[in-house]
Amino acid sequence: MLRKSFIRRPEHYGKDISACGVIGFIHHDKKRVDGSVIRKSMANMHDRGNGLGGGFAAYGIYPEMADKYALHIMYDTKDDAPEVEKYLESKLDIYKVEPISIFEVPAIPSYPYFKRYFVLPPKDRFPPISDNDYMVNVVMHINVNIEHAFVVSSGKNMGVFKGVGFPEDIADFFRLDEYDGYIWTGHNRFPTNTPGWWGGAHPFALLDWSIVHNGEISSYGTNRRYLEMFGYQCTLQTDTEVVAYLMDLLVRRHELSFEHAAAVFAPPFWKDIDQMPDAQKNFYTKLRMIYSAAALNGPFAFLMGYSEGLIGLNDRVKLRPLVVATHDKTTYMASEEAAIREICPEVDRLWAPRAGRPIIAKMNEEPVSLSVE
Repeated sequence: MLRKSFIRRPEHYGKDISACGVIGFIHHDKKRVDGSVIRKSMANMHDRGNGLGGGFAAYGIYPEMADKYALHIMYDTKDDAPEVEKYLESKLDIYKVEPISIFEVPAIPSYPYFKRYFVLPPKDRFPPISDNDYMVNVVMHINVNIEHAFVVSSGKNMGVFKGVGFPEDIADFFRLDEYDGYIWTGHNRFPTNTPGWWGGAHPFALLDWSIVHNGEISSYGTNRRYLEMFGYQCTLQTDTEVVAYLMDLLVRRHELSFEHAAAVFAPPFWKDIDQMPDAQKNFYTKLRMIYSAAALNGPFAFLMGYSEGLIGLNDRVKLRPLVVATHDKTTYMASEEAAIREICPEVDRLWAPRAGRPIIAKMNEEPVSLSVE
C-alpha cells in the first residue's frame, strides 16, 4: 500500500527535466571515508533531480556488527514499530535495536520514522534454508503483509539512507558525515512514471545488493511477474526495484557470474550472437532463451553495489550516460565527469564504458570491462 502521507506533491517543485544522476566509488583497499564525500559529488549534480527523491548506500559502516544483518526499517510513525518488532522477535535473534539518528532540515518538513535492527536468523529455524533465503522471506513478509512499514535495506555491514528531497538534503537529514564506508553510491531522482515518495527513492536493496538507476525499465511488468514465480514481491512502486531482486536471483541463487547476469540484463543482439564462435553462440542463445523474462528493456545506466564490489552497466545502445575513472586505489562511476572531478580533480584514467558491457570493480582488484566477444 502506498504511504500517501509521505508523497510530496509535484507542484511543490519547479521541474527542470534533466534525468536522474548516479555516482558511486569503491576504495579497493577498504579505506573508509565519511558520507560528506559523496554528498559533495551528488550536490554537483543537483539539477539532474527535482527534489522528489535522493538516497545513498554505504558499505563498511557497521564494523562492530559486521556479522549481523542490519535491517533499516521505515515506519509511517513511531507508533507503527511495535507490530513489526513483535514479528521480528518471533522470527529472528535480535542483538541491537536503535533509532536511526536524523537531523531536521528545513527542506524536509515531514518524514517517516526510521529504526535499525542488527539480527541473525535463529539456528533452530524451520525449514532449514540458508540464512540469506531466510532473511529474504522476512523482508518480503514485512513489505507485503505489514502495513505502514518497509524494509529499506537488509544487508550485512551496509545500509541505505533515502527519502523525498534533494540528495544533499537527504545526506544532512541522515547525518551521513557520521558514517564511514569503503563503498558509496548516491542517487538524485527525477521521477517520471512512478510517484516520488520515501519508499520509492533510490537505492533499492535486498541483502547486500543495492541499485541506483538513471533511466526507465519498460519491461517492469514482465520482470515483476517473472520474479513472483521465485517468491519475490515488488511493493515499492518504482521500476528499479526489480533489478535488486533480479541480481539476487541470478547471481546468488542461480550462481551466474556478473558477466552472464549483465548479458541477461542487456543481452547481445541476435546479429552479434550469430557471428560468435559455435560454443559462445550456443551459450548466449540459451542464456537469452532461458532468461528472456529477466531482460531489461528501456534506457538505463545502473550502479550495483555489493559487499565486495561495484558494478556499472549501460543498456545495449547507451541511452543514458555513464563514465568511469580511476585514481590510485579508487574507482569512480557516475553520470557526469564533473561529479567525479568534484571529489577527485586529478584522475589516472577516464573513459566511457561500452554499451551493454559491465564495468566490474572488485575489492583488491583493478576494474575490468567484461565483454561477450
